Amino acid sequence: MKDKTIDYVLRTTWLAVSKMYNEEAQKFESTMATGLALLNIDQEKGTPSTALGPKMGMEATSLSRILKTMEKRGLIERRANPEDGRSVLIHLTEFGREKRAYSKEKVLTFNEAIRNNISEEKLNHFYEVAELINDMITNKKIYNQT
Repeated sequence: MKDKTIDYVLRTTWLAVSKMYNEEAQKFESTMATGLALLNIDQEKGTPSTALGPKMGMEATSLSRILKTMEKRGLIERRANPEDGRSVLIHLTEFGREKRAYSKEKVLTFNEAIRNNISEEKLNHFYEVAELINDMITNKKIYNQT
């Protein structure tokens, strides 16, 4: 068997997880991206639209399309930020709260299945490695070495 690169393993694993979530989301006439957005919107206070992209790891243009679709479907509503009239807060509607509950259930089911099949020690190593990779990328320790 050929040696697999780290990025190959990360990419194919994420694609498998993404496909799994999208297949589940289709059952509720939704997408993984919509479910992720629902989970990242503060249920009580709402979330500034400008803060949602970084929380989800998305570019503004992709997020804008998702939010427009979510608004058309009645999942969210945009309200002026009472503390800063220049910004908008994204709030969940009742329908959005229902769909958020479905999304949360699917994420928790996935996590439980993984935890039931992988030891805590291995999971801790996984988290540690992922954190180190993120740190190396964030701090430009790979290509922009000094």
